Amino acid sequence: MSTASTMNMTDYGKEYAAFKWEVPEYYNFAGAVIDKWAEDPEKLAMLWVDDDGNEMRKTFRDLSLASKRLANVLADQGVQKDDVVLVILPRNIEWWEIFTACIRMGAMVAPGTTQLTAKDIQFRANKAEAACIITNPEIAARFDDVADDCPTIKSRIVITEPRDGWLYYTDAVDKASAEFETAKTRSDDNCIVYFTSGTTGFPKMALHTHASYPIGHQVTGKYWLDLREDDMHWNVSDTGWAKAAWSSYFGPWNMGAAQFIHHTDRFDPQKTLELLSQYPVTTMCGAPTIYRMLVLQDLSQYKFPHLRHCVGAGEPLNPEIIDVWKNATGCTIRDGYGQTETVCLCGSFPCIEPKFGSMGKPTPGIDLQVIDDEGNTLPPNTEGDIAVRVEPERPVGLFKEYWKEPDRTASVYRNGWYLTGDRAYVDEEGYFWFVGRADDVILTSGYRIGPFEVESALIEHPAVAESAVVSSPDETRGEVVKAFVILAPGYTGDDNLVKELQDHVKKVTAPYKYPRKIDFVEALPKTVSGKIRRIELRDHEWGKG
Repeated sequence: MSTASTMNMTDYGKEYAAFKWEVPEYYNFAGAVIDKWAEDPEKLAMLWVDDDGNEMRKTFRDLSLASKRLANVLADQGVQKDDVVLVILPRNIEWWEIFTACIRMGAMVAPGTTQLTAKDIQFRANKAEAACIITNPEIAARFDDVADDCPTIKSRIVITEPRDGWLYYTDAVDKASAEFETAKTRSDDNCIVYFTSGTTGFPKMALHTHASYPIGHQVTGKYWLDLREDDMHWNVSDTGWAKAAWSSYFGPWNMGAAQFIHHTDRFDPQKTLELLSQYPVTTMCGAPTIYRMLVLQDLSQYKFPHLRHCVGAGEPLNPEIIDVWKNATGCTIRDGYGQTETVCLCGSFPCIEPKFGSMGKPTPGIDLQVIDDEGNTLPPNTEGDIAVRVEPERPVGLFKEYWKEPDRTASVYRNGWYLTGDRAYVDEEGYFWFVGRADDVILTSGYRIGPFEVESALIEHPAVAESAVVSSPDETRGEVVKAFVILAPGYTGDDNLVKELQDHVKKVTAPYKYPRKIDFVEALPKTVSGKIRRIELRDHEWGKG
C-alpha cells in the first residue's frame, strides 16, 4: 500500500486549500501529454494481453506515431476539425490510437459500447451527425444494416480484417505518413461526446472540451488513482463508457503511468486474479460488481506482490467486500464518485482515513456540497442534492453542455450550482454518504440505464400493454433492472413469456439493459395526470414502501 512518503497527497486539508486549476488558452492532450512522454522512446504506455496468451507492449512513442498516421488517414477520408468520429470497439489497441488521433486533429470522438444494436448505432450516428465510424467486423455488419439511414457518415473504417465497402485500418495506417502537425485546439473547443442515459427520452450527449476532461482528469489520476510514472494501472472497464476516459486514458497517462489492458469479451474473476498475480499491476480500478465477484473466489490461492492501491466507482461498495479484499491483498478499496459529465468529484483518497460505505471527501479543485431546493448548503447529516459550485468560478472537469439540447442543459443548474442528480448527506467530518438517485436512473454493474429505454423496448412486444421499469436490489450487482408488466388481452404471464420478453429487449436495445426480473401486474401506480409513479414501485422493491 501507499505510504505517506510516496503518496501524491499527504495532507488533504492543505492540498485542498492550496489547489488551483491551470488552463492555458490552447491545449491538446495528444501534443501536450502523449508526445511529451514519447520523448523517451522506451517509456511504456501499455501492456496488452488477450485470452490466448498474446502479449503486446506499446510505448508512448508507438502511440504517438500511430495516432499521427491515423490522423493523416482520417484527413484523407475527409474528416475535419469538429467532425464527429464514432468509435465502437472492445479493448483493441486501436481504440487508444483512435482516441489519440481524434484529439490530435481536433475531431470529436464519440465512444460507444460494443453492446449497441444497429438501432442504437443509427440513433447515435444521426444525433451526433457523425462523419466517420471505426469499428470491428461484427459491429460493421450491424452498421451496414442501417447505413442507408445514416446520411452524415462519409467514412467507414474496420479493424482486424478487410470488409467490402470499408477502409481497412491496418493497411491504411501502415501506408500513411507519420508526419502530422497537431491541431492548435483551444481549451474550450469541443473534444469528446459521451451518450449517457437519463430518466426520460433516449440518451443525451454529454459534451467535453479539450480542457474539461483531459486537464480535469489530472486530479483523478493524481489524487484518487494515486498514480506515478512507474505504476502499471489496470482499469477493469468497457471502453464504451466515460470510466474509460477516467481510468483507461486521461487519468493514467496524465501521470505517465503504464496501463495493463486485458482484451476479453467476458469478465472471468479467476482469470482476473491470475493476471493480477502474474503481471506487475500496481493499481486497480473496478466497479463494485467486479470486486463482489472477485471475493467469491478462494483468494488465498493467489499472491498479489505488486498491488498497492485499489479503487471502486459506480455505486457504493459494502464494507464486507472491502474487508475480505483487504485481508487478501493488503489494499483498502477506496471509493470515488463522479459522472460522465464530470471528473472525480469526491473520493476516499489514500491520505484520509477511510470510512466504509462513504464516498470520501471532495476532490481538490471541486467545491462539492449537499444543497436544498433553494441552493443553500445543508448542515451535517441532512439529506439533499449533491451539487458542484459553478459560480463565480466554473471548475475544470465539468462538461460543457448536453450537446444540441439547451433546455436539458439548463435543467441541471440551480442558483449557481450544477446538480448531479444524486442525493447524499455530509457528516460532521466532511465525508459524503450516498443516499440514491434523485431520479429513476438505474445503476447496475457499473452501467447506467434509463427506465424509458427499457419500457420503450418492452412496449414494442405484442404481449405488453403497459410497463414500468425500476431498480431492484441484487446481492452481486448492487441493483438490477426490474419490469412491472401489464399484459395485453389473450396473454398469460409465465416463465416462457418472461424469457421471451427478456430476449426481445436484448434484441431491441443493448443487451445489458434487459430486465433481470419481471412481475406481471394488473395495474400500475399513477399520478392524477396519468404518469407512472416509478418511485412507489422502487420504494416497495427496496423495502421503503
